Amino acid sequence: MARDAKDEGLLLSILDLKPTAGAATPSLESALAAYTRAVAEQIGVPLDAVTHEVTDTATAYLGLTSRTADRPQRDLMLIWDERIGWYVAIEPRGNDQPPVICHLRGRIAPPPTTVAQFVTDVLGGRRSGQLSPVPPQLDRATLAAHMSGIPA
Repeated sequence: MARDAKDEGLLLSILDLKPTAGAATPSLESALAAYTRAVAEQIGVPLDAVTHEVTDTATAYLGLTSRTADRPQRDLMLIWDERIGWYVAIEPRGNDQPPVICHLRGRIAPPPTTVAQFVTDVLGGRRSGQLSPVPPQLDRATLAAHMSGIPA
């Protein structure tokens, strides 16, 4: 969370954002809902297979309709977490921890087109790898502002 205007300016510059005078900051709930819908549209996931929530951790879930060639019997999911960003994992069975297939490194909330390309690459077998180190967590107001400014 920004402590003052200078700190807020620094956080926004890290995200390549500019402060807007008098603009209302969207809630993380509404920003995450819009961002998740935009990602789902880019990937072609029906909205009935999409959920998100903002509790102690903000998360989003997209049930993928495609499977990988090496795991044709297992359903896949695309998950977003405010601490680590996007990753593709195998749908868990029972109380299993979902095995992560690949994590999208880089920005915590990249443009939906970037996420769609990531999913295409994972499903096509052109990407793999486990979770990478956790990037610094953004305060929720900055994260919401960032998500709201991302083009589809």
